[in-house]
Amino acid sequence: MKLMNSSTYHNSPSITMAYIFSLHLLSLISFTLTVTSFSTRDAAVLLRVKTTQLTDPDDLLNNWLDSTTPCSNWTGITCDNRTGDVISIDFTDFGTLSGPFPADFCRVSTLRHLSIANNYFNGTISPSSFSLCSHIAFLNISNNLFDGELPEFEPPFGNLTVLDVSYNSFAGEIPASIGEALSLQFIDLTSNFIDGALPESLTNLTELTTFLAPVNPLTGPLPEKIGRLRKLQIFRISSTNLAGEIPNSIGDLVSIKSIDLSNNSLTGGIPVSIGRLKGIQHIWLYQNSLSGEIPDVFANLTSLLDFDASQNNLTGKLPVSLAGLHVQTLAVNDNQLEGEIPTVLSSNPMLTTLKLFNNTFSGNLPENLGKNSDLEEFDVSGNQFQGLLPPNLCYRKTLEKFICFNNRFTGEIPASCGDCKSIYYVRVSNNEFTGEIPASFWSSSALQFIEMSNNKFHGSIPASVSNSTGLTKLAISSNNFSGDLPPEICRLPEMVELDLSNNQFSGVLPTCLTDLNKLEKLNLQSNGFTGEIPNGVGSWDELSSLNLSSNRLTGEIPDQIGDLPVLNYLDLAGNELSGKIPASLSKLKLNILNLSNNNLEGKVPAGLDNKLYISSLMGNPKLCSSDLKPIRSCHKAKPISYYLVGFLSILAFFLIVSLLWLVIKTKLFRRRKSLWKITSFQRLGFKEQDVLGSLMESNVIGMGGSGKVYRVTLKNGQTVAVKKLYGVQRGPETEAEFGSEMETLGRIRHKNIVKLLFGSVGEDFRALAYEYMENGSLGDLLHKDPKGGFLLDWNKRFEIALGAAQGLAYLHHDCVPSIVHRDVKSNNILLDHEFRPRVADFGLAKTLQTEVKESDGDMSRVAGSYGYIAPEYGYTMKVTEKSDVYSFGVVLMELVTGKRPNDPALDEYKDIVKWVTAAALSYPETPGDGGWTDLNQLIDPKMNPSNHDYEEIEKVLNVSLQCTSAFPINRPSMRRVVELLKDHSRISSK
Repeated sequence: MKLMNSSTYHNSPSITMAYIFSLHLLSLISFTLTVTSFSTRDAAVLLRVKTTQLTDPDDLLNNWLDSTTPCSNWTGITCDNRTGDVISIDFTDFGTLSGPFPADFCRVSTLRHLSIANNYFNGTISPSSFSLCSHIAFLNISNNLFDGELPEFEPPFGNLTVLDVSYNSFAGEIPASIGEALSLQFIDLTSNFIDGALPESLTNLTELTTFLAPVNPLTGPLPEKIGRLRKLQIFRISSTNLAGEIPNSIGDLVSIKSIDLSNNSLTGGIPVSIGRLKGIQHIWLYQNSLSGEIPDVFANLTSLLDFDASQNNLTGKLPVSLAGLHVQTLAVNDNQLEGEIPTVLSSNPMLTTLKLFNNTFSGNLPENLGKNSDLEEFDVSGNQFQGLLPPNLCYRKTLEKFICFNNRFTGEIPASCGDCKSIYYVRVSNNEFTGEIPASFWSSSALQFIEMSNNKFHGSIPASVSNSTGLTKLAISSNNFSGDLPPEICRLPEMVELDLSNNQFSGVLPTCLTDLNKLEKLNLQSNGFTGEIPNGVGSWDELSSLNLSSNRLTGEIPDQIGDLPVLNYLDLAGNELSGKIPASLSKLKLNILNLSNNNLEGKVPAGLDNKLYISSLMGNPKLCSSDLKPIRSCHKAKPISYYLVGFLSILAFFLIVSLLWLVIKTKLFRRRKSLWKITSFQRLGFKEQDVLGSLMESNVIGMGGSGKVYRVTLKNGQTVAVKKLYGVQRGPETEAEFGSEMETLGRIRHKNIVKLLFGSVGEDFRALAYEYMENGSLGDLLHKDPKGGFLLDWNKRFEIALGAAQGLAYLHHDCVPSIVHRDVKSNNILLDHEFRPRVADFGLAKTLQTEVKESDGDMSRVAGSYGYIAPEYGYTMKVTEKSDVYSFGVVLMELVTGKRPNDPALDEYKDIVKWVTAAALSYPETPGDGGWTDLNQLIDPKMNPSNHDYEEIEKVLNVSLQCTSAFPINRPSMRRVVELLKDHSRISSK
């Protein structure tokens, strides 16, 4: 055969086309073989990770099979339609996958997107495994259980645009090498244990648009060159330990829309450069230590919607440029600001929330405030404002919170507020208001809370008040209200506190007051009420305080008052009551009793025939007593018997001998006694020294983290619980600190808080004596007493939950200053003879203004008990009210499940919070859709199933999940917890 020469080849079209087609065919075959090879190799990688590194209890990846390819609808896999490459692995919200960080997925060279968010992946991530993923663009490993340090970004992650490691347990510093990932646009480090300062290398990330790092123990200042991040839009580093000043370069963040630096320790002033942030919408600087004046540089920030610089040390006036912006929220409360409020504030058409409270602002408020915007929250309390309130505060009929107490306002309540049906919360006490309250105000169905005390209001309460069916508190004391108390007031089923004292009310008390069975405090003191005390007071099961003193009440004291289970304050003095003192009053455990200045007669009951009650009984000339002077004796004088004289002489001899013996026996005791300083907080029927002398090992009933607890039975039959504290520090400062704290605790008066009877402070001795609770602690009943679980059916458990929540809410919200318990747990919830709860053990409690720091006195010890400690405490070493809320959420889970917080029966979870959280994910969204079998796996098997209220149990579990949120800001307040539990109770009763 003769070969073609080159000229023949080029001159033959058919041969040329055949040759070209052959080349293309060979190329296509080669490409197909290559793709098939890559696809096979990727499938092998994915299957190897699935079988060797992943735990898949729900078999979610059951369609990952050898017989198919990753691009044939494998769960969580996305491929490039053009090339057939695996480009994404997404297990987001699968919820049950676990195992170590699946770094081998990154061996798929075409992978660009990896998300395993919201699962149970765990362990540390080694730098070597992390480096396998340096080519991917999107990495989301949030909401897992990873710990250890964040790995280095080496080699540089040049393609990475999104990094989300939030809600894990990463610790250590942010690696400086993160600044080498120059394509990063989104970083989320929220809620970890990351400490140290923000690395300056972060300012290299010039493509960054979002940086989130709240709830971490970060320290140090912000990077000085933060302004280099000119594309940054969202910058949030709240609830950390950031210190130092806000750098002036922050004004160079020309793209910024939201800055949140709240709840840190920042100092210095608000930089003037903030006025250059023309596109910003949200500025949150609250709860820092910023000082100086707010700069008057806001004129160009026309996009600003929220400005909150509250809880700082700012001084000076409210800038006109800030007041003139069209913001929705303006909060500068809790500072040291002064001067008048600029009139331009009232022209803002967007203003919904105005918080100016706790400053020293003065003068008149702008007259048109509220007229031009949908104002919802108005709080200017704790200032020096004067004059009339703006007449149009509720012009738009949207106002919900109307708060202006502790000022010098005069005149009447604006008519716009009287006709405002949206208001539910009113506090206008301690002003100089006059006039009548508009009748339409009383009849609003939205009203829940009214405080109007210490003003000069007059008029009466109209019958239309019955329309305010949601009202829980009505406090209008120290005014000039008059007229009869309308019986329609009895139609307020949610009423908890009714205080009408120091007014001019008259007429007979409505007998239907006893229908208010949620009443906890009733104060009608210093009015002109007549008639008798209603007989049906036995319905006041929640009543802890009853004051009807200084009226003109007649008749007898109802015997049922002695049966009120939680009454600890009773004042009926200064009336015209007659008859005998009911013996049933002796059963009450009263802090205050006053029956003086009435027409009572007969013998003082044995339980009250005690010198402690002399002042409470005076002014009743017809009363008599066995031996209380100056109350007249019930016995006539008899002639002295000679036999009696002889007997007494012999008795005197033996007494002298006994006295000598007692002197020797008690010499050391008295020497020690002289070193004690004893402070009583209740009226006692015994001597405190008798209690302290009984602190022997044979009386020990418990040992806690702060001391031993002794059960002491006294000669009069009363039993008390005494806690002798460990670790007593000497010195006048520590003694004074403990004494101050003890005084605060001694003032606590609440039906759900154990009563502190007295405290003793000595050089090397400290003790607290409490009332004794017959049924011990909730923890012992649930976990130690074999019959305890059976004794506590669901109804009792729910009542315990609600009562304990009310006690904690009192500590957090009603004590001044507020008190954080620091060691909320089931063992610190005690139960009386009827299983009513009392929050106890304040050995670790501390009065707080904002937070407790480790250096505060004896608080350097760990705050709380294992299994109940909020996760943020491990890195902030700070406790707040939200720490107690977390611990209470754990107690709710205990009540439902009967398990300890770290019960071995929880298997791999070893944590009741994780166990309940995981179980909650498996429930149907609608109650009753087949979820009860799963719910029964959570409920304590010791409870009687016939008494289960499944809907209520599920709702209580939901409350517990809110309380144990990893992010403190997402947890409800204890006051809100009480509302949620009450709402659930009402729902289940319908």
